Amino acid sequence: MVTEEILLWIAGIIAVCCVVIFARMSYEARLHAVTSSDVLLDRLPEAFDGSRIFFISDIHKRKLSKEFMQEFKAKADLVILGGDIMEKNVPLDRVKANLEILSEIGPMYAVYGNHDLKADPEGVARLMRESGGTLLRDENVLLERDGKHICLTGIDQPRNKREGYPELPELWQSHHELCRIVVVHDPAWLRYVPDKPADLILAGHTHGGQIRLPWIGAVRLNAFYRKYDCGWFRWYQPHSKVKRPQMLISRGFGNRRVTLRLCCPAEMHLIQLKKHAAVE
Repeated sequence: MVTEEILLWIAGIIAVCCVVIFARMSYEARLHAVTSSDVLLDRLPEAFDGSRIFFISDIHKRKLSKEFMQEFKAKADLVILGGDIMEKNVPLDRVKANLEILSEIGPMYAVYGNHDLKADPEGVARLMRESGGTLLRDENVLLERDGKHICLTGIDQPRNKREGYPELPELWQSHHELCRIVVVHDPAWLRYVPDKPADLILAGHTHGGQIRLPWIGAVRLNAFYRKYDCGWFRWYQPHSKVKRPQMLISRGFGNRRVTLRLCCPAEMHLIQLKKHAAVE
């Protein structure tokens, strides 16, 4: 027979476990952590070998630490924002402070996310300009290093899913063979591109599910996003112009609805581009 003392003991253990789990979830959601990766690209020009991208997505309502970010001034050549730079009810002063911190690292490019469009797209665009950044809306820019170029393409976020995505903006004929990096907020864009048209794709949106359980994974993602939840994805397309496309889906820096994460810590990224000789 279970005594009152045993029940109290069990209740105490459960309470302690709940406190520990909550503390862990709060800690994961507030991390300033950078995930470093090397990515091998067949078509990367030698001049860009070793160049580094600082990639951050889904800031939402979080504040960047200027002190923490200082060290990346000398470590990154380029800053890319994968959308959801803000959300509703976030003060523009906070967005401005975050963008100014990021712009100090290097040349800054961004795409809209769905929450930017719901909140204040004009405000985001204005603050990007004032911070010296470039907002890409179905646009290409050429990045130059020692006389060589790669193409950076920003895919605009549709205002609703029924709109779908347009075709990639055309490259000039002389640029068709360039190594191409595509930035798109929502990896659902993959549904519209059976052949992946970029050497490297950077995305966010999913938050990695934000709450993940061991052996089960994300508990609140549908089938598509459970497949494309977070991390690196690679394909082999032997008959396409881009034979080995790769994609990174970030877990994101910010949080949606609650400032809690589980088995899915907040992250930013430092990506080093490496030249990789193509093998047919």
